Amino acid sequence: MLPDATLAEAESLLAACRAKGIMLATAESCTGGLIAAALTAIAGSSDVVDRSFVTYSNEAKNQMIGVPMALIEARGAVSEPVAAAMAEGALARSRAAIAIAVTGVAGPSGGSAEKPVGLVWFGLARTGVPPITEHQVFPGDRTAIRAATVAHAFAMIRAVL
Repeated sequence: MLPDATLAEAESLLAACRAKGIMLATAESCTGGLIAAALTAIAGSSDVVDRSFVTYSNEAKNQMIGVPMALIEARGAVSEPVAAAMAEGALARSRAAIAIAVTGVAGPSGGSAEKPVGLVWFGLARTGVPPITEHQVFPGDRTAIRAATVAHAFAMIRAVL
């Protein structure tokens, strides 16, 4: 179902988190839960993965993880402040020490000059530390963009371990 390389990276990331006693949470929009799916495809992942929020709609972002509707309306769902708020909301609503959030335009439609297909904003929140945000514009079709998003999310988590 998921590529072997993705599963291998998920297994490695879980081991690194396990070694440090760190639990993870995810808040996913454009990936629709693929980050959590990759992590939970590995047996024994429940000692690291606390929970995942699939917040595909704006209402879900607001209701499930507390992203203010005014923020979404002002900046758009695919934006730096929304990615940060998603990560902070997931962290606050979990037992995790690290929460990763993604929101983007996976295509093939929905892009614009300002927010092209392939644009993904990432937010990473940790207990007691301001959130980290960054964006990428990934090439390829919907599947490639979503796969690249999962890989980049794993890399961001690994960078703060």
